[in-house]
Amino acid sequence: MPVGAREGANGKDLPVTISVKDVAALARVSVGTVSNVLNRPDKVAPATVERVQAAIEELGFVRNDAARQLRAGRSRSIGLIVLDVRNPFFTDVARGAERRAATGDLSILLGNSDADADRESGYLDLFEQQRVHGVLITPVADVSGRLEKLRARGIPTVLVDRPSDGADFSSVSVDDVAGGELAVRHLLEIGRRRIAFIGGPASVRQVADRLEGARRAVAEYADASLEVLETAALSVLEGRAAGEVLRDREPGDRPDAVFAANDLLAVGVLQALVMRGDVAVPGDIALIGYDDIDFSAATVVPLSSIRQPSELIGHRAVELLLAEVEGAGEREQVVFQPELVVRESTGARL
Repeated sequence: MPVGAREGANGKDLPVTISVKDVAALARVSVGTVSNVLNRPDKVAPATVERVQAAIEELGFVRNDAARQLRAGRSRSIGLIVLDVRNPFFTDVARGAERRAATGDLSILLGNSDADADRESGYLDLFEQQRVHGVLITPVADVSGRLEKLRARGIPTVLVDRPSDGADFSSVSVDDVAGGELAVRHLLEIGRRRIAFIGGPASVRQVADRLEGARRAVAEYADASLEVLETAALSVLEGRAAGEVLRDREPGDRPDAVFAANDLLAVGVLQALVMRGDVAVPGDIALIGYDDIDFSAATVVPLSSIRQPSELIGHRAVELLLAEVEGAGEREQVVFQPELVVRESTGARL
């Protein structure tokens, strides 16, 4: 019969729980020494560490982190809620958060709200029940009241890719108004005047800010105009649908440039415009996106975009969260500046 099993009524082996006491007995050390090997191995003689680890391996011991976390009052996990896990931007944010968390022996639990307030609320409930170390969130709408309750219960929160409206929460974001202005000013500087903005829903703060920046840029040119085509989501399919609307217009009724609120939309627009070969990008319509995801440089016409430091956003958010956990310093609002990346989709008019 294998170690860690007992015979059941049907003659089959049934698993039994291996405890720290079992490890201590086999390694001929105290329970306290086993605890030190698990949590503070630098305080134990190397030979003893080796003997305890050998006992752990032989018995198949797995420590009960749930019980340990219950005693500590919080887990070693950080909850991260993003708007759309399909968007590579948020994947990169999660990667940056994960790398920083790992340096503090923490892990990331990823929740996808899918821009749905009810799903977001469900994840907040789940993370509270699991007593996470803290919550990083790109909120669907205003959840400040809910986040205040979390904080009152010992779970700090940092806003990600969304500025805090006041000093109530730490946040890490990009100046999306400046980013929208940067994108459209680039289109205007290459000679385009009939600009279309594609993005939505308008309730998403990032979309609204990018549109505001676009309007500011257009206002600087007396002969420029801005048309807004709102989408139901920030997805490739929504971008393709909006692109088909533009493609099916008479040439004189089309814009000569498009600013898409993110790169997924821009990819969809590009597919719709070039699929039939009757609209040239950038010859007929120049196109720029937002986020500069990895795929942007590999599209059939490489896509100009506004770059955000996505991994750095996740990394910095974890740092702010840990500072709040430790009670170090005041809440901080970190705002990164966006960067224009020019590729073929906004080349000179053919």
